[in-house]
Amino acid sequence: MTQTTEAAAAEQSPKPTRARVHRAWFVAAVTFVTIIGAAAFRSVPGLLIDPLHDEFDWSRGTIGAAVSVNLALYGLTAPFAAALMDRFGIRRVVAVALTVIAAGSWLTVWMTAAWQLMLCWGLLVGLGSGSMALAFAATVTNRWFTERRGLVSGILTAASASGQLIFLPLLSWIIDRYDWRPAAVTVALAALAVVPFVWLLLHDHPADVGQKPYGAAEFVPKPPPVRGAARRAVTVLLSAVRTGPFWLLAGTFAICGASTNGLIQTHFIPAAHDHHMPVQAAASLLAVIGVFDVVGTIASGWFTDRFEPRRLLAVYYALRGVSLMFLPLLLGPAVHPPMIFFIVFYGLDWVATVPPTLALCREQYGEDSAIVFGWVLASHQIGAALVAFLGGVARDTFGTYDVVWYASGALCAAAALMALVIRRRAAGEAAVA
Repeated sequence: MTQTTEAAAAEQSPKPTRARVHRAWFVAAVTFVTIIGAAAFRSVPGLLIDPLHDEFDWSRGTIGAAVSVNLALYGLTAPFAAALMDRFGIRRVVAVALTVIAAGSWLTVWMTAAWQLMLCWGLLVGLGSGSMALAFAATVTNRWFTERRGLVSGILTAASASGQLIFLPLLSWIIDRYDWRPAAVTVALAALAVVPFVWLLLHDHPADVGQKPYGAAEFVPKPPPVRGAARRAVTVLLSAVRTGPFWLLAGTFAICGASTNGLIQTHFIPAAHDHHMPVQAAASLLAVIGVFDVVGTIASGWFTDRFEPRRLLAVYYALRGVSLMFLPLLLGPAVHPPMIFFIVFYGLDWVATVPPTLALCREQYGEDSAIVFGWVLASHQIGAALVAFLGGVARDTFGTYDVVWYASGALCAAAALMALVIRRRAAGEAAVA
């Protein structure tokens, strides 16, 4: 063996280490903190509607349009985020995304026109957040872990809810005591504070530090940059749109986004404030949803392993629709037990739809299921974007959010029926796409 060959083999072989904790867990920890820091911006839109309306006299529909651009870009960027990470590396993509989020939030401090809100909060924050959607956690999990992937995925998914729990009460307190501008600066600083940790500690691949993925039997060389991933994402989409199950999955998940991120996350706080509930109290209720959606997701995963995912989706959407129909009766100036019950239930149901939707994507599309789910997630955010905008328009038109709650409840009933008619792929039948 020549010296050159020996040197190359040594470079690709794992370096001896005495560390008791595998480096993958440190990478997962940095990813968790990064998602928490990025979650700050997800907490702000519902808090800003009333302050921006009062200061600039912008309609709620105009403010909702900026939020809808943010949500739509979050979803449309997500299918390509993994391709960007394969091409340029996790560390570079995430560091740039956090910086873009910080810039967009910081620049809102000096805005004087609605188009500037669209540019800063809609375009910049939307693109930055979309680059750190589910693809970020999925890429880290797939590269660094062979075992415990389910556990790690669940923990990283919970990071967003944890960030909401931390930042919602804090930002609502800042807005109530000072102004909305210090809250925007806080979001920018939270995103920037994570950048050094990402750049110094978030390695792209276990081979970068001479280790095997956690649980792997053999050393895995770092693959070369992938240049055709974005093309494949589009190719898979073009194939999937020719199938019925894709449109049913995309339709149900669009309604899921409409009734969660677009509706509750964006409009619950101003709707509660319309009924004279203090903003901090409403923000705290929304934060509690973040606690219970972690529990609901884990439980839904357990149910999905044991029950038919179509029926689970139908039950989830039906119950969500019924709860929305009762919400106008529950809103008031004080927090009472029926409202707490609604918050707990809605938290349990918030992302419970994800495990059965993933299971149906795997059943229908096999090896392409991850990419198909990325596009289904895009439909989720498009649904959220539409309701974020239309909810504000409805409030401007009718002077109340009641029609929004009832319409969303009816949409959830439609989603329950759509879930039930997704065809079941027979055993041995080739996966579509």
